[in-house]
Amino acid sequence: MKPDHLSAARRGSAVLALAALSLLAGCASPGGMSSSARPLSAAELGLSQTTAAPLAADWWTAWGDDSLSGLIEQALRSQPSLKVAQARLDRAQAAVAGEQAADGLHVNASADTTRQHFSATSIYPAPLGGSIRTLANAQVAAQWEFDFFGRHRAALDAALGQTRAAQADLQAARNLLASQVAQTWVQLGRLLAQREVAQRALAQREQMLGLIRQRVDAGLDTRVELRQGEGTLPDARQQIEQINEQIALTRHALAALVAQPQDRFDTLTPDLLRLRSTDLPAAVPADLLGRRPDLAAARWRVEAATRGVDAARAQFYPNVNLTAFIGLSSIGLDRLVEADSRQFGAGPAIRLPIFDGGALRANLRGRTADLDAAIEGYNSALLESVRDAADQLTSLQSVQRQQADQAKAQAAAESAYDIALQRYRAGLTGQLTVLTAETGLLNQRRLGVDLRARDLVARIGLVRALGGGYTADTPTPLRG
Repeated sequence: MKPDHLSAARRGSAVLALAALSLLAGCASPGGMSSSARPLSAAELGLSQTTAAPLAADWWTAWGDDSLSGLIEQALRSQPSLKVAQARLDRAQAAVAGEQAADGLHVNASADTTRQHFSATSIYPAPLGGSIRTLANAQVAAQWEFDFFGRHRAALDAALGQTRAAQADLQAARNLLASQVAQTWVQLGRLLAQREVAQRALAQREQMLGLIRQRVDAGLDTRVELRQGEGTLPDARQQIEQINEQIALTRHALAALVAQPQDRFDTLTPDLLRLRSTDLPAAVPADLLGRRPDLAAARWRVEAATRGVDAARAQFYPNVNLTAFIGLSSIGLDRLVEADSRQFGAGPAIRLPIFDGGALRANLRGRTADLDAAIEGYNSALLESVRDAADQLTSLQSVQRQQADQAKAQAAAESAYDIALQRYRAGLTGQLTVLTAETGLLNQRRLGVDLRARDLVARIGLVRALGGGYTADTPTPLRG
């Protein structure tokens, strides 16, 4: 390069640098905007810091009922709500791929031809002016943006955060679905056991009615006692029919959860006595609660929103691109491939916002508000998770104490009924005493079935509230 050309190039570079510095000094400023929300900590909520054994992701298999396990696994394969969550995850993954594609080399090819009449009274000399010619161009262009200020990196991290949040949402949906199937299974078993109690009650009343008839025939009772005994049978049958209705509705609900026809489970008969559950923590441990997939999703949304703020802040800084092109251009298609038709070029480009009417600051303010909303959403989810787990644990502990007392009460009721029935057969007491003892016994049997079902439902609810065995990688828990 000639000395004068070299000096000119150096002067041009100096001018470009000075212009960039001047623009940087006068550009739009991101100052004065930051997040005001603060995440809650485990210590603030009084969570236990003890370490608990992790739950198994397929916790239901330890309950010892293959039919229940098969239904849950079938629901996880077939439930449309999970497919919706999977579609959201696919969309988030596509957004990540789009951000990855934006941060890299972009190469484009173009070719065009135009038939044009050139003005004879403009800048074109004869013979071009006043003629009709064909313009032809063929070009390959490449562009690379240098991510000096991390704008693309932050945008990619934000997309990754949303993807991980969608993954956690999918696991949360699986956790909820598995618990719903298990609890519906328990509800069906409870109703079937209640029907057995009601049928035993009907059989006892029929037996009692037979005894009354014998005593009436022997002149020991009047027709008043006979009519009273007959009146207890329709009531018992009505209770059985009511339970049958609830059984049918519960089977329908189970079929919907498993995405099967409504009559698929007409013969299904769960036995609650066959179910065995694993040991669960006696307090709400912070480490298990932190593994809830919905909390993980909330944390990832905070992470994504934080990176979104970084990306919006980076837009205030210079955008540096390196562009290059090579191609052919000619007037006339017959000359397009000639050596003299070549054209090429390369150079950097710097763009810096100076005045944009406040658009960048408005965008940053919006992203900061998104971050505040994400943090408060996490806080809300954390508070709800703590309440949910504490409620389930409290219910489980209370039910276990009730079961101990109920077992003693049922044993006493069984004994009282046996004594009353023996005394009635011997003519030592009246029918009212037997009916009263029978009512107390049936109530205790129903209560025993209900408490067994409540114990299982509370255990399932506590497993769900503690994350259901979710173990996917999650970001570091937020700290205030």
